Amino acid sequence: MTTFFASVIKDWNIFNIFCHPWFWCSFLSWITAQTIKLTFSALKTGKIDLEYLVSTGGMPSAHSAMVTGTLISIGLTEGFGAPITMLALALASVTMFDAATVRKAAGEQAKIINKIVKELKESKKFNVAELKELLGHTRLEVYAGMATGTIVATIICYLWKA
Repeated sequence: MTTFFASVIKDWNIFNIFCHPWFWCSFLSWITAQTIKLTFSALKTGKIDLEYLVSTGGMPSAHSAMVTGTLISIGLTEGFGAPITMLALALASVTMFDAATVRKAAGEQAKIINKIVKELKESKKFNVAELKELLGHTRLEVYAGMATGTIVATIICYLWKA
């Protein structure tokens, strides 16, 4: 057992992460989705808000793009019937379900709480910061994230083999 761990540690190199399309498909799918959000916001408001590069919520879902990019890249390189692909599918499913249900509900609750807080602030009885309301995603935002991740991963895996 200690021989196994010794060999894993001896051969381990953090930079190997960057030598595989799985990392790049995941990372670039996330970056692409966040950049799309930033662009739409800039077109709508006329201002570039760099906070969109690290924000949650909005169109498309960066979480969905990232896990879909990972899933598609693993499927394209290892085969869609491989056990690791099934693990990626499970991770993607849980992530996207959470984004569209649990986190969406938390955002809706935040809206209601913020209304209550606003009324209490106006009556000078309460003074707290507002909660972030844009936490989750609509199904359309999740689907757009899935499409983003699929497109990015397919392009990267195709170019990786070239």
